[in-house]
Amino acid sequence: MKNRCDWVTSDPVYIDYHDNEWGRPTHNDTELFEMLCLEGAQAGLSWITILKRRENYRKAFDNFNPDLIKDYDEEKIQELLQDEGIIRNKLKVRSVVNNAQAFLKVQKEFGSFDSYIWSFVDGEPILNNWKDHSEVPASTEESVKMSKDLKKRGFKFIGPTICYAYMQSTGMVNDHVKECFLYHGSK
Repeated sequence: MKNRCDWVTSDPVYIDYHDNEWGRPTHNDTELFEMLCLEGAQAGLSWITILKRRENYRKAFDNFNPDLIKDYDEEKIQELLQDEGIIRNKLKVRSVVNNAQAFLKVQKEFGSFDSYIWSFVDGEPILNNWKDHSEVPASTEESVKMSKDLKKRGFKFIGPTICYAYMQSTGMVNDHVKECFLYHGSK
């Protein structure tokens, strides 16, 4: 039996996410956009709630293609608000459209969203040394800075706590605890 971070339940969706994604550096712009949207959708909910709806989100939001999402009109938004496969919160659904527009502006300015977002950690993952999950902060100086800059650029649902969760999910921060078999990416 592998030792995992203590937040992982016996749910296969959680195990797969922990073992194959969480804390692994992500540099693909589409994947970075997807995680930004999913972390925003998670606000106030459990992460497993979003993970179990992930495929529904991909289908509903054109596989998180910001070039398509940026043009969603009111009719499309109303259609999404009727989709039982996603969280039907008006502000969260509208934020995905808004964030697609902001995301594309950042891509244009920096050449890629990856170049921009990874600059908050100087292009290298932060490797933390937590003994157990209770030591992991909800936000950090970097996530506060990221949140402020994203807000300045027009993004929504990107507070410091969401930004820190985003940093963890995209591997900008490796918060696997010392007892976890993935501590600092080792297998």
